Order: sequence, then structure tokens, then C-alpha cells
Amino acid sequence: MPHDFSRRDALKFTAAAVAGAFAPSAFAQSEAALKLVVTFPPGGSTDITARIIQPQLAERIGRSVVVDNRPGAASQVGTQFVARAAPDGNTVLVCFDTHAINPIAKKSLPYDTFKDFVGVTLAVRFPLVIGANPSVPGRTLKEFLEAAKKQPGKFSYASTGIGSMNHLVAEDLKRQSGVDILHVPFGGGGPAVQAVLGNTVSFTLLSYAALKGGIAGGRIKPLAVTGTRRLADLPDVPTVAESGFPGFEAYSWIGIFAPAATPAATVKKLTDDFQAALAHAEVTKKLTDAGFEVMATDGPALDRFARGQFDRWSDFVKRTGLKMEE
Repeated sequence: MPHDFSRRDALKFTAAAVAGAFAPSAFAQSEAALKLVVTFPPGGSTDITARIIQPQLAERIGRSVVVDNRPGAASQVGTQFVARAAPDGNTVLVCFDTHAINPIAKKSLPYDTFKDFVGVTLAVRFPLVIGANPSVPGRTLKEFLEAAKKQPGKFSYASTGIGSMNHLVAEDLKRQSGVDILHVPFGGGGPAVQAVLGNTVSFTLLSYAALKGGIAGGRIKPLAVTGTRRLADLPDVPTVAESGFPGFEAYSWIGIFAPAATPAATVKKLTDDFQAALAHAEVTKKLTDAGFEVMATDGPALDRFARGQFDRWSDFVKRTGLKMEE
């Protein structure tokens, strides 16, 4: 009897062990995909960043990672979607600098920028490249502005929406140079690039990643870079500071946020996973080659940074009297 009992126990133990061996795989397959909600159409800086991170992130977490483009209303559509998503760690916001500026630009939002989200990581920052249609006069920003002063209202620029960083930076340049240039807002970096290629607008201010193809093909002319130093791939293109605006510096950024009610442990896991993906050599190289600077901060650092951006640009709007159209 004891012998029979031990055999049955052994069989039960073996069966349990076999089931346990397969359980993690079955569980992983049944888990929902991690959804990266990008608030702009394909082709822009935010989308490019998400897609560079996507493969390594999926390998790290052992489940599918899906890039979900939800453009519209200067990023409000996708942002609202994430604010209302289940706080289970399966849906995160991949946002552009508009996230911290929309509260300045919009009288009301369908979410609270600072109460409805919790930071995961400040993924990257990058200077803007001022890229113009080849028909635009001048080889540099300085030469273009000199020509534009003689033809008020003739030239225009494309932004990725009201209150975007490229909108504010362009308006700052307009005020400092005294040049009259028309602002034409678009729904994202992709459409803005197409507008420059089609000569619908004179120039735009976007990441090098978004303009790289057009520049390489001679269909977009780089005039200046808004960072503190020239880009390695564009050594002959001066900074804005070198173009007659000493001390000028501006960077766009891309951050990852989760719904505010997401458990702290889940947020920490997301932070660890994104930081690991961003630190992967292949991901870092692709982002660097695209003109991005990898930041990979923790969540609290992103929350502080976003609040600081809001304070900085809110002060700019008040000080200059810039009208933020609705």
C-alpha cells in the first residue's frame, strides 16, 4: 500500500511539474499585447521612435508590442484614449512635446495632463532641423531670413499643430528676427514633411529622423539646427545660435506615460522594460543615427520635466503675447 501510494504521488508530482513547465509560455501567449499609443500619424518623430523601440521591447517582455497611431486634435485623440484606458500596464502613451504645451494652447482638454497620467520614462530628446523646400532662397537660416525680410508674408512654415514645440520655436524666431512668416499647422510630422516636399509651405522644423530621407535625396534643404551643436550627419549646417541668435537652444522630446491609476509596481516594471530596450546597443544606435539623444529617465524625472516644460512655455506665451489659436 505505501508503495502504491508513493507511485501515485510521484505521478501527480510529475504531472504537476510538466504542467508547470508549460504554464509560463501559455500564460505569456494569453497576455494582451502592450499597446504603444502614438498621438500622430506614421512618419513623424514620435512614430519613428516607437517603431525603433518596438522590436527590442517585445523581446524583453516576451509578448507582442503594437504601435497604435491615433492622431487628431493636436494629439488630444490619442491622449484621451490612454487616459481612459484600463490601468493594467497594457496601454501607454507615446507622446510628443505637445503633451505639456496643450494645457497652455487649449482652453479645455478632455483630460488633465498632470493628474490623469504617470510618467514611465523620458525616452529621447532631439534638436529640430529647419528644413526648407529647395526653392526657398538662401543656403542657411541667416540667408533665408534676410531674403524673407524683403518679402513679408510670402513664406510659410508647417508645424505639427497649435502649441507644438516647432510652433513655439518658429514663433520665437519670427519675433527675434522681425520676419513675417505664415504659420500652417498640420496633424503630424509626416504631413508636414509632405507639405514641404510639395512646396505647399516653405519650411518646417522637425527631427532629423523625419527629414533625413528628404535631405539625403536633395528634396529638402537644411537651413539650421536648434540644438547647442551641429549634427554629426550635417556638419555644414549651422546651429540657430550660429545664425544670428546667440544662446538660442530648443529641443523636442518624446515621453512614455501610463494612466494615473496604474499600480506603482506595474509602472516600475514598464520603466525597467523601456529603459532596457532604450539601452540596447542596436536601439541606441538607430536612435542616435536618427538624430535623437537617448535619455531613458525614470518616471518621476519625466513628471518633473513635463511640469517644467509647461512652466517654461507658459511663461513664454504670457511674456510674448503669442495668440494660441483654438
